[in-house]
Amino acid sequence: MDFNEILAEIASEAPQQIGRGKVATYIPALARIPANKFGIAVRTISGETFQAGDANEKFSIQSISKVFSLMLAMRIVDDNLWRRVRREPSGNAFNSLVQLEYEHGIPRNPFINAGALVIIDALISVLKEAKVCFLECARGLTGNSAIDFDTEVAQSEAEHGYINRAMANFLKGYDNIDNDVNEVLDAYFHHCALSMTCAELATAFLPLANDGVSPVLKDAILTPQQTRQMNSLLLTCGRYDAVGEFAYRVGLPSKSGVGGGIVAVVPGEMTVAVWSPELDEAGNSLAGTRALEMFTQITQRSIF
Repeated sequence: MDFNEILAEIASEAPQQIGRGKVATYIPALARIPANKFGIAVRTISGETFQAGDANEKFSIQSISKVFSLMLAMRIVDDNLWRRVRREPSGNAFNSLVQLEYEHGIPRNPFINAGALVIIDALISVLKEAKVCFLECARGLTGNSAIDFDTEVAQSEAEHGYINRAMANFLKGYDNIDNDVNEVLDAYFHHCALSMTCAELATAFLPLANDGVSPVLKDAILTPQQTRQMNSLLLTCGRYDAVGEFAYRVGLPSKSGVGGGIVAVVPGEMTVAVWSPELDEAGNSLAGTRALEMFTQITQRSIF
């Protein structure tokens, strides 16, 4: 199968969605990103890389970072973690305070904002330097020691993250945040501000296509069972309240972020990362979703 030809076709058609959505404006640093960007990269577990468009341009990965946080937590935090956060689709917006109140401070899953805050709090409780460990995790998974936080985006998030601050304090009120709220928020804003390329993201997600083993580190990041569990969460919770539509159209475990990135996993074979900043109403990349839909249609890759 000629992936270079496939990606060239996708990079020609999928960007036609640009102009139908909106770049995230509630984070001013993201609002300045040109809407016409599009990149796609494929990384196989055997080490091949294919890419097209702006696949080597860095962008803020935003909620995709929640996968790295959960990877760390699944490695070093005991199963009591799942008493603090559930594993169910949200069915609501990723920053819903209403749902959190209705469920008495227990987030639906680790990929909505409230769930990610609980995961980060759990990491802070067991790691001396949680932000540093998170950054080293991302660097290790990609083999790139230059990967870093975008400090402008982190500051922009901190200055305008009113709902996230409310959410963190709400969780604290329900005794589901153990550490200082400001420390948890600072780590959360930095995690979301991690800057990576499509090619780097596709590489970092390879353990999820390879029974937990990182081809870069030559080591198991997760056990095979944890890998299956992570992919199940990505399939059912990785797209906020649009998981059903994405499963119907694409049929792969995936995680999106409001920076316009999406990473999808083809278990046993490869990962695919796409980036296009314009979002649909649920906060997912329009052109990125179309690109992944085309990829699965052309390659006949799906978990179904």
